[in-house]
Amino acid sequence: MNDPSPLARIRVVLSHTSHPGNIGAAARAMKTMGLSRLYLVNPRCFPDPQASAMAAGADDVLASARVCATLAEALAGTRFATAMTARRRGLATEPLWAREAAGELAQLACHDEVALVFGNETAGLSNEEVSLCARWAKIPTDPAWSSLNLAQAVQVMCYELRMASVDAGAPPPINDAGEPASHEEVEGLIAHLERAAVGSGFLDPAQPKRLIPRMRRMFARAGLEKEEVNILRGMLSSFETGPYRRPEQKT
Repeated sequence: MNDPSPLARIRVVLSHTSHPGNIGAAARAMKTMGLSRLYLVNPRCFPDPQASAMAAGADDVLASARVCATLAEALAGTRFATAMTARRRGLATEPLWAREAAGELAQLACHDEVALVFGNETAGLSNEEVSLCARWAKIPTDPAWSSLNLAQAVQVMCYELRMASVDAGAPPPINDAGEPASHEEVEGLIAHLERAAVGSGFLDPAQPKRLIPRMRRMFARAGLEKEEVNILRGMLSSFETGPYRRPEQKT
């Protein structure tokens, strides 16, 4: 992508949106703040005349919107994703407030593809969808009245992203840093790890507990590079089939 602005590398993802008017209003919110990359995960109605009416001039954002079957598909090719949710859902990691999350995304977007993910108007994001994101964040609303319309939430975050991108800049590259692993490469590693853990007997698929979500969060904090993913997958493969198994101890 030739646009040097961090905003050009930020995807706004709306998952399972019920009302097409909210899609149009979100597109308008994005355009006013200089964002244009809209991804829609299994929307109930799209395209739709109500979406076009609410876009009010942001028809180009709607026209270029990508419709995906799953959140994993919408995140393909990204380096980092932040889920917007007001509920903790038993997550161990602490959330960031909207401004902090926007600053983090804008900084990462200087060089990599990132995503900001919003859920359904009534149910929000599923636990599985939240687990696909490296970070979760929330808007500091009044606790006594915390309900925000989806398009309003998108507007708040697009504003914060625009303000953060002004100061983000592009830090000089680190010469010995490798290419960051993409979302699907990390997910491939996690799937491989799960298979190996089940195959070895370490993980009981009937009672997986929270091993895989915790591994996903750990990898997100580590910021894996492509070569590191390849090394880890090579190690897993060798443990599964290679000559590096420890010989059984003789008695």
